[in-house]
Amino acid sequence: MTAKFAMGIVSISLALVTAEAANAGTSRNEPVYQAVESSRAAALELLKTVVNIDSGSGDIVGGKRVESILATRLKSIGGELRYSPAEAAGLPPNLVAVFHGHGKARILIIAHIDTVFGPGTVAKRPFSIDEGRAYGPGVGDEKGGAVNAIFALKLLHDLNFKDYATITLLLDSSEELGSPGSTELIKTLAAQSDVEFNMEPGDPPDALIVWRKGGTDILIQVKGRAAHAGMAPQDGRNAALELANQLVALNRLFTNAGEGTTTNITVVRAGERTNIIPDFAVATLDVRFRHPEEADAMLAKITAGLAPKIVPDTTVTVTKTRVAFPPLTENPQIEALGTRAQAIYAELGMTITLSGNGAGSESSLAMAVGTPALDGLGYVGGGFHTDDEWIDLSSVTPRLYLLTRLLMETSSTLPTKGIADPVGK
Repeated sequence: MTAKFAMGIVSISLALVTAEAANAGTSRNEPVYQAVESSRAAALELLKTVVNIDSGSGDIVGGKRVESILATRLKSIGGELRYSPAEAAGLPPNLVAVFHGHGKARILIIAHIDTVFGPGTVAKRPFSIDEGRAYGPGVGDEKGGAVNAIFALKLLHDLNFKDYATITLLLDSSEELGSPGSTELIKTLAAQSDVEFNMEPGDPPDALIVWRKGGTDILIQVKGRAAHAGMAPQDGRNAALELANQLVALNRLFTNAGEGTTTNITVVRAGERTNIIPDFAVATLDVRFRHPEEADAMLAKITAGLAPKIVPDTTVTVTKTRVAFPPLTENPQIEALGTRAQAIYAELGMTITLSGNGAGSESSLAMAVGTPALDGLGYVGGGFHTDDEWIDLSSVTPRLYLLTRLLMETSSTLPTKGIADPVGK
């Protein structure tokens, strides 16, 4: 097949998907809606259970506890389970559940069970509900998304819907670190799938995610000379002071918010003892970018923008670490999936928007291997990575309805991957 002819197939397929979504009726699917309503209380109870388990990134015991609870639920509805060892040390395994049907679509769902919160967080602020919102560590990012995925699969099971070839759910154990324990697994599963749905939370007031920034870290490292802070401080070369000098100068170059490239100082370390002039200091700059070339451009900008040193005999170096997630870039395939989701939401008489943000997710890895990805299919929420993280409880029913119907609709109408032939031809 020629590339030109294949691209024609893509255009026609996308047009059909968009037209199908635009022409869809606005009446809701009553069997699905009633099943969703009946499941709401149980979904919130499961959410409470898993939120009340500390499972910060690298917490192997906590991660395994959460996975064990969810594995029991998945097995009870026919999931074929396997644990995939983490691809990096010090991380829990990843849980994969595969559901087999008799259709053609191969659907991948990804959710992550790690949070950014350390041991003991649950004891301080467990799951709670107040004025239409639920709170707790990871309630939205992303244990709510994992629960939403599991209950959508349960509804398909209960409704005896099997018009797909496979639905694979991956519970990623290290997303908050950039998925170092699952990157190759994600790429493999995505390459074997026709579409990926990601369970990151939806942005307020009610949005799906069709673009995301990529992310990398740039390190500013200063080497100085140690000395006794009381007896001979003049013999030292204070790396912390020189680092502070550089950061003040560099911060003037950064855009710290917005849809373009952003750079923020996040972690600063220097010194080990209070009576020693520090001989080493390092700062981490979190860089988020819409296009891959912008990461290298920021590295060059920072290197060129270093200030004249104020501490003699110190050495300043600038390095870029690995890109955790590449950007998720808007394209016609993603937009077609978003249009389909909007049509499903219209069945409830509701409107959902298509948006983007600076946070990374596994969808970027899926799209990087050519698999269309729709993100933000968890519950709507905010305050992520803070003590005030929340989800909007009014989003539980419509978001579960949306995901369930989206799985059903995608099973009957496959998206087209890149310029490849449609699956199942």
